[in-house]
Amino acid sequence: MTEELPPSDHDFDGASAGQGLWQACAELLAQELPEQQFNTWIKPLVAQVTPDFSKVTLLVANRFKLDWIRAQYAGRIAALLQDLYGQPVAIELALAQRESVVRTYVRPQAASAPAPSDAPQASPAGDDGAFRTRLNPALTFETLVEGTANRMARSAAMHVAGSPGHLYNPLFIYGGVGLGKTHLVHAVGNRLLQDRADAKVLYIHAEQFVSDVVKSYQRRTFDDFKARYHSLDLLLIDDVQFFANKDRTQEEFFNAFEALLAKKSHIVMTSDTYPKGLANIHERLVSRFDSGLTVAIEPPELEMRVAILINKARSEGSEMPEEVAFFVAKNVRSNVRELEGALRKILAYSRFNQKEVSIQLAREALRDLLSIQNRQISVENIQKTVADYYKIKVADMYSKKRPASIARPRQIAMYLAKELTQKSLPEIGELFGGRDHTTVLHAVRKIGAERQQLTELNQQLHVLEQTLKG
Repeated sequence: MTEELPPSDHDFDGASAGQGLWQACAELLAQELPEQQFNTWIKPLVAQVTPDFSKVTLLVANRFKLDWIRAQYAGRIAALLQDLYGQPVAIELALAQRESVVRTYVRPQAASAPAPSDAPQASPAGDDGAFRTRLNPALTFETLVEGTANRMARSAAMHVAGSPGHLYNPLFIYGGVGLGKTHLVHAVGNRLLQDRADAKVLYIHAEQFVSDVVKSYQRRTFDDFKARYHSLDLLLIDDVQFFANKDRTQEEFFNAFEALLAKKSHIVMTSDTYPKGLANIHERLVSRFDSGLTVAIEPPELEMRVAILINKARSEGSEMPEEVAFFVAKNVRSNVRELEGALRKILAYSRFNQKEVSIQLAREALRDLLSIQNRQISVENIQKTVADYYKIKVADMYSKKRPASIARPRQIAMYLAKELTQKSLPEIGELFGGRDHTTVLHAVRKIGAERQQLTELNQQLHVLEQTLKG
């Protein structure tokens, strides 16, 4: 828990300080939540903060929104306010017009609340029937930091944006959470519209496609559904792994896929794994996914993480000293989303406390994150650390490739996973591309025995263990 801030940190008038506290909290939520959810549920809220910061009353437009915000977001809001202020802050929700307060004290939640999957969503067409692209204009090639981790994917995406309907169709981009896949597909759409303002472009998450299929069945409006999806010039669809076990959705997407390719429209998709690694997706659909170009986005290297932090801070109207960027980049290694989340937290902490950004301030702002990181070592982190150390791709950790330059680091990662985590052999095997537990056991015994005999290997393992333990 963050230490209570001394009174001198809040020596500006109560009203502006209260609004500053809420603004800092809202900025963090804007980073955590999808843009549509933030604009729908959080942005319209009006906050009233007591002079002693002990309570924040949020004014909500109607009863439905009040109940939804209390159920889905109030816990996370309370956690962020506590993190920023240094002690618990009570949350009250009130109907703005009637001022009827629903008194609810919400206990802070340690982890970010996941985006609610059943939240009301807008369809590709607005209420007035006008077509909407759903693109975020801020996500462009110019605002995407290029590095070794995303260079090939970025190059392919730029080619598609400049010459849609030709090579690399479909373009399939895969990688872990928060590595920039969504940014890249938005960039493709924004670049095409920049060149061809009349192009019919749609960005959509796979869950929304599922929802549209369900609604079309319920309302018997499949002609409208097909007219909307089959007429596109460019379809950008995120997280196609969500189609798993949804047979009717897969059939409709296959039909849309065929229709778009027939008219030389382009399709760009993202997933958390490569096409043949997708589970419970029809084989004919997987073969279509794999028929164009498949590229991976890797976790960003240190230099790229530093550049992302400095550039993002500048876009937020702040300057981040290089030494602070290096400190944050060294401690937040998993993905771009967590990196940007850490930056938002530092900037909000800096603004609220009226202190300049420094390593000490960053350490205070990220105290909880650094504490959790020091206590926990995940198999994913082991895979990334070992891959970095031996200069191979993280994807090689769970691929079927078997050359010694890959198999050896993979065995070392399995050994460390058994030594440093509580995972069972079958669980470790599953995280290494679905391998059998006997394969993991062989690697653990082999590396363990060689460690006793080979001084160089023992030294390498020692360095890796110290790196992982922080």
